[in-house]
Amino acid sequence: MPEQRIDAHYLRMPHTERGMAIGLFGGSFNPPHQGHVLVAEIALRRLGLDQLWWMVTPGNPLKNHNGLAPLSQRLALCEQIAEDPRIKITAFERELGSSYTANTLAHVKRLNPHVHFVWVMGADNLKSFHHWQNWEKIATTFPIAVIDRPGATLSYLSSKMAHSFGYARVDESDAGVLWKKKAPAWTFIHGPRSTLSSTALREKPVLKD
Repeated sequence: MPEQRIDAHYLRMPHTERGMAIGLFGGSFNPPHQGHVLVAEIALRRLGLDQLWWMVTPGNPLKNHNGLAPLSQRLALCEQIAEDPRIKITAFERELGSSYTANTLAHVKRLNPHVHFVWVMGADNLKSFHHWQNWEKIATTFPIAVIDRPGATLSYLSSKMAHSFGYARVDESDAGVLWKKKAPAWTFIHGPRSTLSSTALREKPVLKD
């Protein structure tokens, strides 16, 4: 499917104000689903965020791009499903020419020196986090909030990231002040979990009349 025109405001970084606490939640959102919404709701509430950016990536370097819906389509679906006005849908990464998280976060930090950011990710990503390019740099750029996901609750105990940065773990009861802390700092947040996944939704057969 050919790429459709993308509105220019998606390609710009969302507006920020000095002192804001903002969560960064990146992914292909292929497609977005209620599991993403649940992670967003938990992050906004437990971390005390002013905004949460859904950074819809052009493509994930660790994933096969076969079956990846056009960016314009994924952005439109995100807008439909993310009803909370604090969730900002953005695809500014496309203009960076890089899909690597370490590069994205360095760019965000450079342009927003007076904003407090937290990197938000699902626990299912924690298990493979050490395979991400410059993963240690990511962990030392912004505090990280790991949100529980089905089948991944114990990943924070076994992951390389958890072992390497065990000294920087913040108790879950202090998640609301994580954004105030200097990286490296991370916490694991337990809560309701959705069994939905983008992979399962893509593979679900389409029923025909």
